[in-house]
Amino acid sequence: MAVRRKRAARAFTAGPVAHARILDAAEDLFYREGARNIGVDAVVRRARVNKMSLYRQFESKEDLLRHYLLRRDKKFWAYVDASVAKHPGDPRAQLRQLFDDLALRTSAANYRGCPFVNIAVEFPDRSHIARRMVADNKARLLGRLEELAKAAGARDASDLAGGLALLIEGAYTASQTYAPDSVVMAALPKAAEVLINAAVESTRSPE
Repeated sequence: MAVRRKRAARAFTAGPVAHARILDAAEDLFYREGARNIGVDAVVRRARVNKMSLYRQFESKEDLLRHYLLRRDKKFWAYVDASVAKHPGDPRAQLRQLFDDLALRTSAANYRGCPFVNIAVEFPDRSHIARRMVADNKARLLGRLEELAKAAGARDASDLAGGLALLIEGAYTASQTYAPDSVVMAALPKAAEVLINAAVESTRSPE
């Protein structure tokens, strides 16, 4: 009877508090263990709410997944904007800074890879809303890289952006297959600099 009362104590939690707790729980679980592997029961246990609270805040698990990806997208662009802001008016330095900061993030011991790459692996159907959100995030990143490459004076901004985007995706994968202190991860900023220098310096006229 005491156990039953204790379980009943996990009462309905309303409003913004429930929303935040559920999304916090889902974010950690989806990122660490995979969105497909985690059911709503695990989320409500972690969030310390009941299912009624969850379904009042999110229409379905798919809706919860959508909010998870929206939150991760917002965090991703905060990382990008913070890197760019370190060198106002200097797009070449901004591009290099993106990779300096990326190397630090991907070398962290608790880094579990790019959440968008992880979702793409879990959901093979490109028409699924999660895959469409992944594609949107990656397309916007490619566009941002091309804008910076053009501003930096690259001979072919599209070509440089594509190379840098490929390097980023490689870093996400390498972060999970090599040790955090591997020379592979440490080489990321230098590899980016080689691409940037080749693309920008080729536009300069010989003296």
